Amino acid sequence: MPERRRPQFQKESGYYIIPTPYSLPGIGQGLALGAVVTNIYDTYTDAYGFALTVDLAGFGGAVADIHLIPETLILDLNAENLNRARVTNYSQRGMKSEKDDFTLLDLSDINFLGTRLTSIFFDRRFEIYGSSYSSSSRLERIRDNSGKTILEAANPEAGSSQTYVLGTRIDITDDYTDPRKGLRLDISGWWSPPRRVKAPDYYIMEYNATAYIPIGERSTWLLNYFRSAANIIRKGETDRTMIEQEEGLNCSSIADPKQKRFCQQVIDNVIAANTYGTSTTLGGRSRLRSYPQDRYSGAHTVFYGTELRWNLTEEFTPFNIYIMKDIRTALQAAFFYEIGSVADIQSELGNIMKSSYGAGFRMVTASGVIFRADVAAGNEGTEITIIIGYTWESF
Repeated sequence: MPERRRPQFQKESGYYIIPTPYSLPGIGQGLALGAVVTNIYDTYTDAYGFALTVDLAGFGGAVADIHLIPETLILDLNAENLNRARVTNYSQRGMKSEKDDFTLLDLSDINFLGTRLTSIFFDRRFEIYGSSYSSSSRLERIRDNSGKTILEAANPEAGSSQTYVLGTRIDITDDYTDPRKGLRLDISGWWSPPRRVKAPDYYIMEYNATAYIPIGERSTWLLNYFRSAANIIRKGETDRTMIEQEEGLNCSSIADPKQKRFCQQVIDNVIAANTYGTSTTLGGRSRLRSYPQDRYSGAHTVFYGTELRWNLTEEFTPFNIYIMKDIRTALQAAFFYEIGSVADIQSELGNIMKSSYGAGFRMVTASGVIFRADVAAGNEGTEITIIIGYTWESF
C-alpha cells in the first residue's frame, strides 16, 4: 500500500474572483463570473458561487467540506438555478446516430439541489457516502440542428426527479487529491423513485476503477475502467399520445415531414428511456471528451481510458495577484485516449465503440482546486473543455 506523501486534509487558504470562459461540449460556451474561497477561517470548509451568461444563464453555489466531525464526517451542499439552457437530443439512443442527426431542446426553470454526507476512515483510504439530488426543468421548444424552431411546447409539465445515491470508495493511493501511484475503486448505487404513476422505476449500479502507475519520479500513467447499468423494476409510460401530452407537444400538427420526424424522435427517446432506463451517458467533460455532452445514451455503458499526466513542476509556490490567492503545487501536461460504448440491450454493448484522444493542461493547488483545460479529437471533430476537477472522477 503506497504511503501518503502528504497530510490528506489541508488548511492552506485561498480565493479566486475571476471572470472566466466556460466550454461544455454539447451544452454551450460563454462567460462565467466565479468566486471561490477555500479553507475558510482555518477550517476545511470551502465555498463557491458562479453566474453564467450567453448559452447558459443563471447562477449557483456550494458549501463543501463541512466537517461535522473533524476528518471523519463531511457534509457538502450545492444548489443551481438556470433561466435557460439548450441541450442536444440525438435522434436515437445507442451508438448508431449520425453527427448532425439531432434536435435542440430549449429548457427553462432549471433547478438543482444536492446534499452529500461522507464518512471517512483510515486516512481517507475508505469512505462510505450517501447523497440526495433533486432537479427539475421545463421544455419550452424544439429546434432543428440549425437552431430553427420546429415546435413550441404548450403548457408542458415541469419534469422533476429525486435521486438517492449510496456508495463506497477504496483509495489505495499516495494522495487523495493528486494521486500518482496506487489504485482507486468506487462502487455506487443510484435510485430515482418514480414521481408519477406511469414513470419508470429502475436503479443504476456503477463501478469506477483507476490504476495510477508512476512514471519516473513525479509523473503518472492512468488506466480507467467504468461500467454503468440500469436495472428496470417497472417500465414507464410508452403510449405516444400520453407522452406528447406530458411534454406539451403535438407532433401531428407539424406539416413539414422532416420537422415532424424530428418531433417524433424526441418522443421515441422518451419511450426508450421509460422502457430500458438510462445509465451514465458518454460524451462531454469527462468520458469521450471529443463528443458533446450526453452524445451517447442507453441502459448500459462501458468505458476504458488511459492518460499520461506529465508533471512539469513539483513546487510549493504561493501566488497573490489581487483576484486570486493560493499555493501552486504542480503544473501538468496530459495526453489521453478513451474508448466506450452504450446500448439498451446488454448483449449489444461493445458492438460499436467510439474513441477520443487529445491533450490537456492542469494546475494543481494546495487548497485542492484543480484547473483543467482539454482539447479532444474524434471522428466527429474537436471539442474543448475548460472546467475545475480531474476527469474520470465519480463526483
